[in-house]
Amino acid sequence: MHQKLLKSAHYIELGSYQYWPVLVPRGIRLYTYEQIPVSLKDNPYITDGYRAYLPSRLCIKSLFILSNETVNIWSHLLGFFLFFTLGIYDMTSVLPSASASREDFVICSICLFCFQYWRQVYLITVLAMILAVFFAQIHPNYLTQQWQRLRPIIFCSVSGYGVVPTLHWVWLNGGISAPIVQDFAPRVIVMYVIALLAFLFYISKVPERYFPGQLNYLGSSHQIWHILAVVMLYWWHQSTVYVMQYRHSKPCPDYVSHL
Repeated sequence: MHQKLLKSAHYIELGSYQYWPVLVPRGIRLYTYEQIPVSLKDNPYITDGYRAYLPSRLCIKSLFILSNETVNIWSHLLGFFLFFTLGIYDMTSVLPSASASREDFVICSICLFCFQYWRQVYLITVLAMILAVFFAQIHPNYLTQQWQRLRPIIFCSVSGYGVVPTLHWVWLNGGISAPIVQDFAPRVIVMYVIALLAFLFYISKVPERYFPGQLNYLGSSHQIWHILAVVMLYWWHQSTVYVMQYRHSKPCPDYVSHL
């Protein structure tokens, strides 16, 4: 029985532990950085634990083994379930309790609630940018060294674009002295601070840059980036619920009908 287990084990370096055995299903192999295809060679400081050359069936099985993608995968999946649950809660509890209108149910997270025209303009623009990023990410060269400089530019473009409607929203509401701006702008700033921190981890590849091969499975910059992204989006969700409740308690001023 012991020999059978050894045949299905992959030995890894986990922090200070050398040759830690990880059981993997038959047909799945974990590769080193040198063995993986060029399209997966994004981070040379992550030296082992790569999934590669897997058919769809084994890809699904590999979700439940320890690889260098385990934390990334489950931060995505658990993040999805978190926001799916929040969406149901918002639709069944938060919005009805606020006597929400149809517009709230359709899109409760748009801060330009009082400015219907600009809401549509920015909504379409952001949707177009998201689609562009999606198609960029499925390009075969996206994770290669060839696109190493382009990836941060793509990330910054989408994240940074939010500054444009934010500044426009401040101006439309009468400047930084407006009560709603005073209440909501700090929340926007906190969101961007979290996003900036996540981006710094993403581009610097810290801490694995200083501990190559020791953070292959836990504690790498990409994992920290994923977790901070979930924290940022949760903060933004709570902030948009706050601004919706604010706007329902204080209706849109009369002058916005001319904007």
